[in-house]
Amino acid sequence: MTFVFDSSSLIVLKNYYPGTFRSLWSEFDALAADGTVFSVREVLNELEQFGTSDFVKEWAKRNRRFFRSPVGPELLQVQRILAIPHFQTLIGGRAMLRGTPVADPFVVAAAMVNDATVVTEEALKPNAAKIPNVCEHFSVPCINLQQFMAGRSWQF
Repeated sequence: MTFVFDSSSLIVLKNYYPGTFRSLWSEFDALAADGTVFSVREVLNELEQFGTSDFVKEWAKRNRRFFRSPVGPELLQVQRILAIPHFQTLIGGRAMLRGTPVADPFVVAAAMVNDATVVTEEALKPNAAKIPNVCEHFSVPCINLQQFMAGRSWQF
């Protein structure tokens, strides 16, 4: 099973300081190295543009291979997601005007193409255009970081 990480879950990882949670980062790095966990290029762009902890930014710079560029089938799935008028709001007006990165449809599309589970801190909200809502619509598994860790039986 593979997992696609959204920006929000990577940002939450900043709370697990590498000096204190060495084994967590060792496990996470091993999963990243074997492709069990990955993310998309737009998540890297969000992390770089919107800022997060220095540690997460440095980790992202050292692990650029973790952030995959979209392939043709993923772009087709992004198109399919955004063809639904309600989900077009995933790309907000400010993002369109400013040209800022928007990772959400790419995260879900990567999960669709790779038969993966999305890991995000966003919550399912009725009638919302959030990652969990898109995942539910397309029958893509979606969990948060705590559920990911519990599913792997991590204890630190």
